[in-house]
Amino acid sequence: MRLRALLETDALGLRLLGGEDELDRSVRGVMTTDLRDPSRYLSGGELVLTGLAWRRDAADSEPFVRILAGAGVAGLAAGEAELGDIPGDLVEACARHRLPLFSVHETVAFATITEHVVRQVSGERAGDLAAVVDRHRRLMTSGPAGGGPEVVLDLLGSDLDLHAWVLSPTGRQIAGAGETSLPGPVGAVLAGHHLAATRTGRRAPHRATVDGTAYSLFPIRNTGRGAVPASRDIRESVLSDWLLAVEADASDWPPARLDLLQGVTQLIAVERDRRDAARTVRRRLAQEVLELVQTGAPPAEIAARLRVAAPVLLPGLGSAPHWQVVVARVEWGGAEGQSAAGAPAGSGSAVAGGPVAQALLEEILVDPAVTGPDSADRIAVAHTGEEAVALVPLPAVTAPAPDRDAARTEAGVDPALHADVLLAAVREPLSAGLADDGRLTLGVSAAVHSPEGLRGALEEARHARRVAAARPGRVCAAGHHELASHVLLLPFVPDDVRRAFTARLLDPLRDYDRRHRAELIPTLEAFLDCDGSWTRCAARLHLHVNTLRYRVGRIEQLTGRDLSRLEDKLDFFLALRMS
Repeated sequence: MRLRALLETDALGLRLLGGEDELDRSVRGVMTTDLRDPSRYLSGGELVLTGLAWRRDAADSEPFVRILAGAGVAGLAAGEAELGDIPGDLVEACARHRLPLFSVHETVAFATITEHVVRQVSGERAGDLAAVVDRHRRLMTSGPAGGGPEVVLDLLGSDLDLHAWVLSPTGRQIAGAGETSLPGPVGAVLAGHHLAATRTGRRAPHRATVDGTAYSLFPIRNTGRGAVPASRDIRESVLSDWLLAVEADASDWPPARLDLLQGVTQLIAVERDRRDAARTVRRRLAQEVLELVQTGAPPAEIAARLRVAAPVLLPGLGSAPHWQVVVARVEWGGAEGQSAAGAPAGSGSAVAGGPVAQALLEEILVDPAVTGPDSADRIAVAHTGEEAVALVPLPAVTAPAPDRDAARTEAGVDPALHADVLLAAVREPLSAGLADDGRLTLGVSAAVHSPEGLRGALEEARHARRVAAARPGRVCAAGHHELASHVLLLPFVPDDVRRAFTARLLDPLRDYDRRHRAELIPTLEAFLDCDGSWTRCAARLHLHVNTLRYRVGRIEQLTGRDLSRLEDKLDFFLALRMS
């Protein structure tokens, strides 16, 4: 806004005392001060408001005005409440330095002027940025990408002083302005807030506070050919949409600014659609390999298809890679006839789990420490039915196994995927998005080095996923190493048999604990975990050995079992694992 506009608003109570030729100066902000030297708080373009408490005598006016003029302020407004008429020495100093001077009537609060200036300046900035964003949108939609999301985020920072980041549904940073990064844990917390709020059907933007800092979260809807129609169940898109996190509280923003941010999200969505299109080739390759493996195609045919896939997924690789298979499944408790938050009332349509699991697995397989939208360019994920299957290439290792393991240990790097590590960084936000009616289960195979091994790797990953599905929790994973133990059998035990077995062994102990607070179940778990060692178990529970013997004796009395027998120990162990 211009200084001249302040005089046109009667409610501000301003009277011009000097500097009429400078009234076309732009006002970019406002600052109230009574410091003798406020230079460290000035950046130029401000309207400075002062109550003149800094002035002790006439000699103080010249240095004060000189400091303001040197800082490039737009003008000075002095209040009449303290001294009545504005001192002549201040008027003369402002005239010498060509600094416009206003007097503020004693009935007008500085807060009134501040609010007016801030509102006008913010509105003009929003209008200017809206025009820039509109031009940028036309550039991006009519030709090659115009610099990506970072360009838009830079505009938000330079024109509206807003720090913003584009985040994946797991909180991984995809884009940010300049070199400012959002810490990974903060991104995960913000993504969890966003997913939880979206599942409840609340309108965006969503507000979140992390470590005392307020953020506003705007969804970035997928608008491409693979977009979910707005009328469909929100669960089909909630786990795949990006979000824009803005370091500000948008709860009191005017509609014009909210509309501007919505336009920014649409602009970023165009760029996302462009980048998603690049996944089509990788998905098609994965789909072709998966169909060959599932139909029992000859290894030579699978190998030929892998030779086509390898240059796309691992450009520049000199030798054929090893491969791992990862299987994921997203299941919704309300998929059959139950309407979730955000779903059309009475729709009753089943939620397609395969595409959701596909998009989610593509995100999970990206290293959470890697930023940018192109970090998934070596991940090929297909979906069949309700599950997603990822074909993950690993760099081929030609050294013998002992040397290879030693080299990996020495370097501290293992290129293979591990089930527990995959979900460590994403468990919290995804649990929020799955809410009370969704589950994600994931299985990881061992690495294979030939086409002959892919069929077995696929079945291994599927078995591991079923092991994960038998565990409690919204987000669970299991790896191939767990298939060599008893836990492989647990997913295939019918539910009624599982319930009868655990009830017969554990219900008497639970009932006793409920009545007497005897902690027999925790004692049993600790005893088995210590391999039946009395001294180690007593130390772990901070009990005397005689007290431990009494509790174990009570367990045996209530269940009719003998914890010195291997068979009874195994039964108790399995019952605890299945409960």
